[in-house]
Amino acid sequence: MATRSMVRNLRDRRREADRRFGARLLGAAAAAAVTAVPFGLLLVLVEGQWRPLRRLDAGAARRLHVIALDHPAWTSTLRFLSDRVWDPVTLRTAVALLTVWLVYRRAWRLAAWAAVTAVAGGFIGLLVKTVVERARPSLEDPVARAPGFSFPSGHAMTATTSFAVLLLVLLPMVPRPWRAPCWGAAVLSVVGVGFTRVALGVHWFSDVLGGWLLGLTVVAFTAWAFEAWRADTGRPRAPVAEGLEPELTDERPEAGTPGETEERAVT
Repeated sequence: MATRSMVRNLRDRRREADRRFGARLLGAAAAAAVTAVPFGLLLVLVEGQWRPLRRLDAGAARRLHVIALDHPAWTSTLRFLSDRVWDPVTLRTAVALLTVWLVYRRAWRLAAWAAVTAVAGGFIGLLVKTVVERARPSLEDPVARAPGFSFPSGHAMTATTSFAVLLLVLLPMVPRPWRAPCWGAAVLSVVGVGFTRVALGVHWFSDVLGGWLLGLTVVAFTAWAFEAWRADTGRPRAPVAEGLEPELTDERPEAGTPGETEERAVT
């Protein structure tokens, strides 16, 4: 009787941790949305009233536009990177495939984290664009065009959330000597995305900055929710350099929590 009671208690504790994890994921996404809207409005007000930022936006757009017009081959390369390699559809597809793979690996909670982070980032970016309604740069003889509003940059925000998901999930699978280059490649890609959008004249610099910051906000909130679940199930806090779930290299990544180990020992 005591043994059955212990097993039941362990299972109840795990189920309760899972319920809290789900609630925290949704709460984190909502909190990120709540903070993103006033943040976006604040940046737009700064852009409209603070002359130094307006001069920075206009100056960067003007100088890079001149370079784009004078170097068509360079501009074509930037357009290929922006519209193909770093396109939001490409990056979201990569995250979707990663999520499917995590489900196959039975890393259910890590898959939920990846999916919620990507979806929340997309919805928050669209929400802020709709609220702010900032016009894109209007340049003579434009080298590229983009639909919709300008703030924040959807490319920059998607790149930030997508590369963060890919990096934080896959780091445990990467040999330690290669982890620093992976961080470098991710950062370079995110910065590169922002540069291409300004250089092609479809975003202001402050749009790109807003996309980066809002993307980091989403990742921070959802990663906090994931770490809270690890704490609830008795797992140690994972350093960022090790990825969100270092146990991903195990045969069953989420089957080895202390509670489950005790449960198997009791049974």
